[in-house]
Amino acid sequence: MLLLLLLLLLLLLLLLLLLLLPLLLLLLLLLLLLLLLLVLLLLLLLLLLLLLLLLLLLLLLLLLLLLLLLLVLLPLLPVPPLPVPPPPPLLLLLLLLLPLLLLLLLLLPLLPLLLLLLLLLLLLLLLLLRLLLLLLQLLLLLLLLLLLLLLLLLLHHHHHHSQ
Repeated sequence: MLLLLLLLLLLLLLLLLLLLLPLLLLLLLLLLLLLLLLVLLLLLLLLLLLLLLLLLLLLLLLLLLLLLLLLVLLPLLPVPPLPVPPPPPLLLLLLLLLPLLLLLLLLLPLLPLLLLLLLLLLLLLLLLLRLLLLLLQLLLLLLLLLLLLLLLLLLHHHHHHSQ
């Protein structure tokens, strides 16, 4: 009789585990997917930064080319010598920096968005972990309950026999 009860309990536990296993697997899969998404997002961020750098470099190159052209063409132009002083280096520097600043201003709204996405993903990850822990706690609780039930049954059984 006792052995039968034990077997029954074991069967119950196995059933419970089998029921909860797909859920655990699903949660793990979700976690993995989230991690993947996080990595992808980080890669995207890096790519964006690289693109930004490339654009800046291109702009600088273009400006340098323009300056060179100006320097080459100015002496060749048939203009009467004007008493115009050459532009100060500061002005040239400002001209160089202007496109860069424009580009930065264009890309600035994108950065907070990406950061927000990252934060959301992290939050989701934490939530999933919490869920996983909760599930494990539930599992343990159920196991404890089953064990308690078994003990009660055994005690009851023993009590009946002793009378």
